[in-house]
Amino acid sequence: MATTGTRLSTRLPRAETGRFAWLATSPLRYLDVALVGSTIAISALGLLMIYSSTHERLRTQGIDELYYVKRQGVSMLIGLALMAALLAIDYRKLRDYAVLVYGVTIALLFAVLTPLGSNARGSQSWFQLPGGFQLQPAELAKFGIIVALAGYLHSHRGEMDPWKLTVTLALGAAPIALVMLQPDLGTVMVLGLIVITMLAVGGAKLTHLLVLGLFAATFVAAIVGLGLLQDYQVDRLAAFTGGGDETTTYNTEQSKIAIGAGGVLGQGFDNGDQTGGGFVPEQHTDFIFTAVGEELGFVGAATLLVLFAVVMWRTWRAALLARDVFGTLVCAGVLAMFAFQSFENMGMTMGIMPVTGIPLPFMSYGGSSTITSFACIALVANVHMRRFS
Repeated sequence: MATTGTRLSTRLPRAETGRFAWLATSPLRYLDVALVGSTIAISALGLLMIYSSTHERLRTQGIDELYYVKRQGVSMLIGLALMAALLAIDYRKLRDYAVLVYGVTIALLFAVLTPLGSNARGSQSWFQLPGGFQLQPAELAKFGIIVALAGYLHSHRGEMDPWKLTVTLALGAAPIALVMLQPDLGTVMVLGLIVITMLAVGGAKLTHLLVLGLFAATFVAAIVGLGLLQDYQVDRLAAFTGGGDETTTYNTEQSKIAIGAGGVLGQGFDNGDQTGGGFVPEQHTDFIFTAVGEELGFVGAATLLVLFAVVMWRTWRAALLARDVFGTLVCAGVLAMFAFQSFENMGMTMGIMPVTGIPLPFMSYGGSSTITSFACIALVANVHMRRFS
């Protein structure tokens, strides 16, 4: 019996002696499969909805029906490759490069405002790349500001006096101001919420946060009042309060009609009248949720919400389990970004939030947004993987 017991004990740790021996000591054994799997599932659904909302129009124009799907697929592959690269690096090493990340972020945001950037619809927000691809620094800035602020707040944890608060705000204000010059009010709102959330987690007092909230509201009101926004951006905000021109109101109404037409089970994939007829504007980008509502119905929309809820839950859990303050701050910033973007995007398609042009993470067509979203998920997964080391 003793001999048998010995033989059994030598066979049990096969993973440690076979081709997967490295996995026994690798942080990958703690990879959050639910987090990564949910993001991939959302992205796959996004590809289907992008195809459904664009292929008929592209076919009519004599363009490849998979034009947008192929480009979004390339962005997903780049995002997954970047995720793999970030997972291979201990997230704590990013603290040492926080200043560099911040500097690159500021440089890109400044460069896009020069003749190097491209202007579309009155907004100077993109770099035109070979092959027809575009790079939007404002999206990449979300990743940059999370890493930079987490690095600074970690270095001064427990020291959130008025001076440290002022420095933190200055670090956040610089990229926000550059994005506002494009102008891109939606991204400004996202970046502002990231800053406030990370300050709250980093130890700022409640009174400071209340003052910041009032300042942010006043800042947005001043931007609108001083005419710093483009006409279409003003119309979008006006439409939310019952004003705006007929075009903006029409867009919102068509969006609500599409979602309402889906009912419980939806009209079926690629069978939506509103989606197939191209009645919903920018449906493959800002209004992608309307395609889900119309073609997959309440069940499909609820499933998407559950997937997003899993992403939020696992991000929150990673923040709680993080080994250090830097990891907690990173997860908090990512959670704020995803939570606000998801709520704002889906809310604007239903008329309960103003139309701001904020993309739905992993769903909306857009390379920069998709790549940034995967990079942020990689940060969260990295924190979760290394919570014991």
